[in-house]
Amino acid sequence: MEIDYFAFNRANWDQRAVLHAARDGSGYGVQRFIDNPEGLSEVVQFDLPRLGDVTGLRTVHLQCHIGTDTISLARLGADVIGLDFSERSLDEARRLASETGSNVSFVHADVHDAAQVLGPGSFDLVYTGIGALCWLPRIDEWARVVSALLAPGGSLFIREGHPILWSMDESFDDDLHLRFPYFEHREPLEWDDDQTYVDSPGRLTATKTYEWNHSLGEIVSALLTNGLRLDAMVEHDSVPWEALPGQMTMRPDGEWALTKHSGVVPLSYTLRASKLP
Repeated sequence: MEIDYFAFNRANWDQRAVLHAARDGSGYGVQRFIDNPEGLSEVVQFDLPRLGDVTGLRTVHLQCHIGTDTISLARLGADVIGLDFSERSLDEARRLASETGSNVSFVHADVHDAAQVLGPGSFDLVYTGIGALCWLPRIDEWARVVSALLAPGGSLFIREGHPILWSMDESFDDDLHLRFPYFEHREPLEWDDDQTYVDSPGRLTATKTYEWNHSLGEIVSALLTNGLRLDAMVEHDSVPWEALPGQMTMRPDGEWALTKHSGVVPLSYTLRASKLP
């Protein structure tokens, strides 16, 4: 019997959304975001020097989850739409937008249908944040959607976990252990975990998820093949969550870096590409 990977993943993200949107200081700590009308998510704040001026840009945030990055882009002046496959995530995103007085709209759709739903060539900026690409089976299909969404000269901006990080086994805390595929495989990795990746007292009951890794070369090649030009790519020695428990130290900016092996491997990257005229 064929497994509906997306149904399992959607059920998991529906439950994560509730935990991540808690107003008690756990999850994404959204109450701070509500209390400070000029506050930005740590992910967007980290990349401000590379993001540049987004004022007035027609922007779509793919796989936007509960909307903290989406609203941050709006606070920087972008005209933003958030898109996600989890209706519960979008419920929380709309609630957060209402509580913060943010002029952001959210659309429920699979990322693969984004161009069909939102219209081809409709955006100056496509934004994708941390932990999005690993949920997609084929990176070329995603790159085709990005290209379709962008107007000529428009830009794609990504901050994402490095594929070398996704190939590490986080269950070991004595050293770095490469165990999982670095390159894209047809069959996904299956996980079964009742916890989410941020501090939360709650537990998940939809515990099974399915993920795919994509090498850095595969990601860049997919963008080039689909009519984009690589403008910048920076690898970082940190990520915005404790990706390898017991082996990381939080920095003052909220980023997590390896304690013992700092700088030995890249943990995340920022990429910017633009659609050719």
